[in-house]
Amino acid sequence: MFTGLVEDVGSVRDLIAYGNGIRFWVDTALSVSDMKLGESIACDGVCLTAEEFEGQSFRVTAGIETLNCTNLGTLKSGQRLHLERALLADTRMGGHLVAGHVDGVAVVRSTEQIEESLIVWFDVPDGLEKYIAVKGSVCVDGVSLTVNEVEGQGFRVNLIPHTLEHTHMGQYCEGHSVNLEVDLVARYVERLLQGRLANEPK
Repeated sequence: MFTGLVEDVGSVRDLIAYGNGIRFWVDTALSVSDMKLGESIACDGVCLTAEEFEGQSFRVTAGIETLNCTNLGTLKSGQRLHLERALLADTRMGGHLVAGHVDGVAVVRSTEQIEESLIVWFDVPDGLEKYIAVKGSVCVDGVSLTVNEVEGQGFRVNLIPHTLEHTHMGQYCEGHSVNLEVDLVARYVERLLQGRLANEPK
């Protein structure tokens, strides 16, 4: 479990095909010596398992299921990734509960710089728009964001200077794909309502 608060922006290297998936190393400023084999690390919002460590780097593998559900299949050597280690029980919940299980790949519709902030519209895959609400939370490339506006298949966020300084979101442009995870609470509410409706007398 994660919070959607980026701890570091790492860099991909030594990207190779591995079976039906890909394997790669991530260079990071995080304390690799504190990491343990098998621990979960969110990489652009995707929960991956640390398999090996070397200096200031860790190695992960993304399988075919992960590639089908995320944008990691388009990774290139040198590409930057938002990194976050798993949530500790005594950590302040500054963002929102994030599982690292991507629901789909959204696409940047437009960006607009207004004073110090970057306004970004995203278009989401069919079926996910119902989970997105104004003032609700979404996770984009591993970053916890507040939804400012919803319109049809899209939603708008306002990226403040702090977010732009500590992420790679300032590089977003029209057509850029991002990993989207909707709010866990919205999914559970839907599931509960489905169960209630199914049990109601006809």
